[in-house]
Amino acid sequence: MRESLPRSVRRVAALVRHDLRLHRADLTPLVTMTVMPLLIMAFVRPLYLSSLSTRYGTPPDGVPFTGAELAVPGVAVIFSFFLAADVGYGVFREHGWRTWDRLRTGPARPFEVLAGRAVVPLLVLLAQLTLLFSVGGLLFGLRVRGSYAAIAAVGVCLALCLVAFGFVLVALCRTVMQLNVFSNVAALLFAGLGGTLAPVEQLPGWVQALAHVTPTYWAMRGFTGAVLDGDGLGGAVLPCLVLLVIAAVLTVAGLNRFRFEDRKVSWS
Repeated sequence: MRESLPRSVRRVAALVRHDLRLHRADLTPLVTMTVMPLLIMAFVRPLYLSSLSTRYGTPPDGVPFTGAELAVPGVAVIFSFFLAADVGYGVFREHGWRTWDRLRTGPARPFEVLAGRAVVPLLVLLAQLTLLFSVGGLLFGLRVRGSYAAIAAVGVCLALCLVAFGFVLVALCRTVMQLNVFSNVAALLFAGLGGTLAPVEQLPGWVQALAHVTPTYWAMRGFTGAVLDGDGLGGAVLPCLVLLVIAAVLTVAGLNRFRFEDRKVSWS
């Protein structure tokens, strides 16, 4: 066991380095998924400002709201879901290049292949969330009344949840077109149900009931708790735990459905 662990780590690291080279060769997706949400934040910020005034009235600390308190986390969560499909692109790319069978019969074990395919999408999601909160905060005057550590913890748990969701999409989809469609539909559906487009309390009752089973709701609850309500790291414990539970459930579902021998149809 002690001898196999380093070899296992080296095999996973080799897959990660390969994925990193491919991502560095084309940074367009990450750049697009960072610039577009920043533009959207500029448009929706006045609408969120109106929601904040209705919800809170006068800010408890006397510092005026800017609208960024909901615009930045809301738009960041929405666009993070669009990147969940990045998990599947690595698998579909291997099928398109006719290298999947060689990867299957190579020295890397199935769990090492899946682990290697998860690391880079996880890093990309964390980079996107970090950029959107940092740049969006600077551009639109986001003021965090609570803990930055709480925001970071929720961001990590959300990214893990999205990687697990990406594996479910890979397991269910046969073609890359299906992957694109289902990931985009899921992003918009979770956005509407989870309170990223409008505060949950302003949504219809049936939506409020469904919101609690969506990862977007718990991500927004964790982010807005730190940004608006002044929550510390302790306030992020419940959202983080729920996101991790959702991630675990999605991981089990994806692993139970995923078959290495399934044929996937890429662009080519």
